Amino acid sequence: MIIKESKLQKGLPKQTQSLCPECGCIIDATIIERDGKVMMEKTCPEHGYFEDIYFSDVSLYHRMEGYAHDGVGVDNPYYTDATECPTDCGLCQMHLSHTVLANVDLTNRCNLKCPICFANANASGFIVEPTFDEIVEMLAVLRRNSPVPTPSVQFAGGEPTVYPYFIEAVRAAHELGFAQIQVATNGVRMAQEPGFTQAMASGGVHTIYLQFDGFDDEMYKEVRGRPMVDIKQRAVDSVREAQPNMSICLVPTLVNTVNDDIVGDIVRYAIENSDIIHAINFQPVAFTGRIDKSELAQKRFTLADLVHRLVDQTDFLKEEHFYPVPSVSVFSELASVWQNDPKVAFTSHPHCGLATFIFIDEDGTPVPINEFVNVTRLLEDVEKTAQSIEGSKIKSVAKAKVLKFKLQEGKYIDKKKSPGGIGMVELLSAFYEEGDKKALANFAWRSMMIGGMHFQDRYNYDVERVKRCVIHYSVQDGRIIPFCAYNSGPVFRDEVEKKYAMSNEDYGAFREKEEVLMEKRRRTGQMASPEVLATVPAALKKYVDK
Repeated sequence: MIIKESKLQKGLPKQTQSLCPECGCIIDATIIERDGKVMMEKTCPEHGYFEDIYFSDVSLYHRMEGYAHDGVGVDNPYYTDATECPTDCGLCQMHLSHTVLANVDLTNRCNLKCPICFANANASGFIVEPTFDEIVEMLAVLRRNSPVPTPSVQFAGGEPTVYPYFIEAVRAAHELGFAQIQVATNGVRMAQEPGFTQAMASGGVHTIYLQFDGFDDEMYKEVRGRPMVDIKQRAVDSVREAQPNMSICLVPTLVNTVNDDIVGDIVRYAIENSDIIHAINFQPVAFTGRIDKSELAQKRFTLADLVHRLVDQTDFLKEEHFYPVPSVSVFSELASVWQNDPKVAFTSHPHCGLATFIFIDEDGTPVPINEFVNVTRLLEDVEKTAQSIEGSKIKSVAKAKVLKFKLQEGKYIDKKKSPGGIGMVELLSAFYEEGDKKALANFAWRSMMIGGMHFQDRYNYDVERVKRCVIHYSVQDGRIIPFCAYNSGPVFRDEVEKKYAMSNEDYGAFREKEEVLMEKRRRTGQMASPEVLATVPAALKKYVDK
């Protein structure tokens, strides 16, 4: 079993722990309902009272909470005797989810100077750039996670594509067995350097996580420091021209009153380019610095706001189409008990993210999955089926019942409304058929995910969300740290970066030394050293592209 009934306190009001926005100390917080919104209130003994909008629609908040599932964490935590979250973080034995997607920062250098960035050498005044062997070891740490080796990695920064050995890092990730390799990029090198996008495709990048904030250069100047419309279009076109084994996820950062009026336009743009754009992951802005109360109230944008804007600005999306991330963890549970092998489970906090799927018909018409699938009933029955197998003493009989369930398409799917004749087999086989990558590829190719992930800052920080985080950072000292703890927590990003910081002068000598090592790597053709590869069980390398 990889998921379990959530221990999350349901309903309002509720108590949690948060951080003081000023000093970062852990303080008690209360989450309440006020005027149809969910609010967080907290008081620091030194810095006084703070409040912020936690979720701007209380009814949607409650519906999301109904899909909460907790995970089983990791069997080999860095800390086994942690007593306080998020102070003792690495992961620790209190963490309730394993790593679904890991970020590996290749460098804090960047070819842009974004005012809203939290990881930028241009702002910090120092350079943090792991050695290539450190990068490989950070990847290997993730693959040694138990019971579920981390399946997906996203190279980030700074701007990861300016790392001198970016393509080599991608190849090392393949050697270590990652099934999904992503890069979070601003697209500048893709747009300006002929052949670079093709090199990424050939090297093994699966998904371009493309920073994409809209279609107005004046807005780009405000949030990115320069015009970017032409850059983004050329980056998109470069993926279309490259080998067809790579897709794009658009990643718009949303700020209330700045670009929240264009979410519908971004969706329409994605549909028009659905041959290569297969997902949109909207990210409401996290305020990583200090901000006054009036500006916080004006610019705060929550996932509920995102849903409302999407419904208002499109003619096909509805609020009930959206489900929280942990709702799909029941499919992982079914796959795990079916194959008797732990699978990756999206057991994040129900208010961390939400999404829906649309299918693009042959004439370009978007069809939300809810229009032909009874999603709610399907989720309920999948969970019950997984529980029946887990609780059965005779697994073969239980699996026979699943086979019968699997074929009852009429119970869940209206095939008259189903685009392209999509049936239950196509929808479910990727979740519990051994090695059926073709079914999963077909499903992803014919669909588009539209969702949002709201990362925390110190104003809306909820320790219960951190405990359930599924998106983590692997860092040089061997720890794995949840995303919001690393970027908004008490000390982690600052602590790690100061420990490994270099001046511009020191960086030059560091780069020369690294080049000597990399020349040796190129001659041998092995990006991950034998010493590191030996620490990762051979069974974990089954996805390696030989």
